[in-house]
Amino acid sequence: MANEEDDPVVQEIDVYLAKSLAEKLYLFQYPVRPASMTYDDIPHLSAKIKPKQQKVELEMAIDTLNPNYCRSKGEQIALNVDGACADETSTYSSKLMDKQTFCSSQTTSNTSRYAAALYRQGELHLTPLHGILQLRPSFSYLDKADAKHREREAANEAGDSSQDEAEEDVKQITDSRSEHERQYLLCQGSSGVENTELVKSPSEYLMMLMPPSQEEEKDKPVAPSNVLSMAQLRTLPLADQIKILMKNVKVMPFANLMSLLGPSVDSVAVLRGIQKVAMLVQGNWVVKSDILYPKDSSSPHSGVPAEVLCRGRDFVMWKFTQSRWVVRKEVAAVTKLCTEDVKDFLEHMAVVRINKGWEFILPYDGEFIKKHPDVVQRQHMLWTGIQAKLEKVYNLVKEAMPKKPDGQSGPVGLVSGDQRVQVAKRQAQQNHALLERELQRRKEQLQASAVLPGVRIKEEPMSEEGEDEEEREAEDEEEPMDTSPGGGLHGGLANGLPAGRAASGDSFNGHPPSGSASTPVARELRAFVQATFQKQFVLTLSELKRLFNLHLASLPPGHMLFSGISDRMLQDTVLAAGCKQILVPFPPQTAASPDEQKVFALWESGDISDQHRQVLLEIFSKNYRVRRNMIQARLTQECGEDLSKQEVDKVLKDCCVSYGGMWYLKGTVQS
Repeated sequence: MANEEDDPVVQEIDVYLAKSLAEKLYLFQYPVRPASMTYDDIPHLSAKIKPKQQKVELEMAIDTLNPNYCRSKGEQIALNVDGACADETSTYSSKLMDKQTFCSSQTTSNTSRYAAALYRQGELHLTPLHGILQLRPSFSYLDKADAKHREREAANEAGDSSQDEAEEDVKQITDSRSEHERQYLLCQGSSGVENTELVKSPSEYLMMLMPPSQEEEKDKPVAPSNVLSMAQLRTLPLADQIKILMKNVKVMPFANLMSLLGPSVDSVAVLRGIQKVAMLVQGNWVVKSDILYPKDSSSPHSGVPAEVLCRGRDFVMWKFTQSRWVVRKEVAAVTKLCTEDVKDFLEHMAVVRINKGWEFILPYDGEFIKKHPDVVQRQHMLWTGIQAKLEKVYNLVKEAMPKKPDGQSGPVGLVSGDQRVQVAKRQAQQNHALLERELQRRKEQLQASAVLPGVRIKEEPMSEEGEDEEEREAEDEEEPMDTSPGGGLHGGLANGLPAGRAASGDSFNGHPPSGSASTPVARELRAFVQATFQKQFVLTLSELKRLFNLHLASLPPGHMLFSGISDRMLQDTVLAAGCKQILVPFPPQTAASPDEQKVFALWESGDISDQHRQVLLEIFSKNYRVRRNMIQARLTQECGEDLSKQEVDKVLKDCCVSYGGMWYLKGTVQS
């Protein structure tokens, strides 16, 4: 009571709720507005409104008579935009830059708490705002100048300058119209019918002013499209926060990401989220290509589809996992993309150094590598799969130098041309010596077979480090699975285990390598194989191993499949899952590797297509490539005359690819 006496009511004002413009009223925020601009200046504004996009383009007249206006600059800009010949389609008809364009962006997603107020004759009239838009200077007239230049060139060639779609005209706001619209800010009825929402009890009125928090939780904020504030960002789910930050920053150390997300965020959850939208390069996180180039998009420079852009950018990222330096011309030569696209890729993650090339933008983060070895291993497996795909698409020569998993190789300096030549010579000499030893070993085995024809001598792969003959003889005949794309790279590691240990008959972390169906590892592996062949139907061993590596990368750290899976165990599981090995007769001059020549196919799946698929696979067990008419004739002969074209198309789509008018089993075509 004492407080009320000290603060007496000096005036009571009636409040009215006007709804005439409730769904049409927007608040425009200008970053820079002339101090002299008043309500009387509205006739100098023209607006183009796009209500579906909640977007406004506003043209503001520029005072060309102001002493601060540079007339020569204005004439030059108008000349650059419209050219020497001005017409009715010119942006600046006065041959001066006499107007400036502002384009809007949405600043907030929830405007239910905002209203415009107009005080008149002792009454306060409130109109709810439908949106709040921030206006920023737009330089679209430069794009119009380029487009107009291209249109004129096209018109000269084709003799037709018509546009497919006319652009919406800019409408100028007049004195009478603006005054008429201003009246709608006032409550139209004096009887109070329109203001029934304000006739509430005190408790209901307070509820309207401060709604319960549950209502706010139901209305989740949407991700901002342009301007991003940290306060609004932290209202989004963690996955969206990480995606938006990485999409804007593109390259970031993990420590910086954690500092942006706040101290209360769980680092384990962030690690899970970052791997969905970014890849590890030199201990730092680089946003994935498909985040920047989503499906159905294209290059603004060359118009190539997103799939090609993603592949080219992945190549640049992969090159930075090999070295701190990348040469732009080399990237352009391999990817066959235009200079502008390649430059965009490099600017995302590197800085140019004169006479050196492009250097990765961030220093090597060895601290993250040491702290999170499981994440590094999973990322290495992903890069292994990406490298295999890039080698196949771009016909890259596999590197013979052993490498450690990504991020563990440390910073690499720039290698000169002479150094590369010397390295290549040493590699050639080493490879020659290895081939000589392999040839000698095979000769000795052939001689032993001639003396003892009933004895089968087991062949073991040679180690790149030159293991002792005694160690090779002590190994089990099971061959370790090679998870690296380069054959014997990464120090002979097989799924993270040393080659000697992976090849031995000892168990992997307690799991027998032979793959008994009763062990959890064997059951897990069989489930992967069955699911994979139900989708792919035909796979080479090389492609199956690549898919298996990608599957491992998607598993949580410590999963049982990380215990080590050998080639023999994988192949045995495939054969036990209703598949057969197809002995495709590859041509003698084939460039396919041994793993690419091992072809497995789903033989029995329990559906009506089994018979069609089996006939097709028998054809390819005797032929490397076949014409469609031969396939169709054989299918008709074996399966009956009622075989439809759709059934033939299905079995071909499941198992084969067409190239040069011929059909090949998937994975066997050598272009």
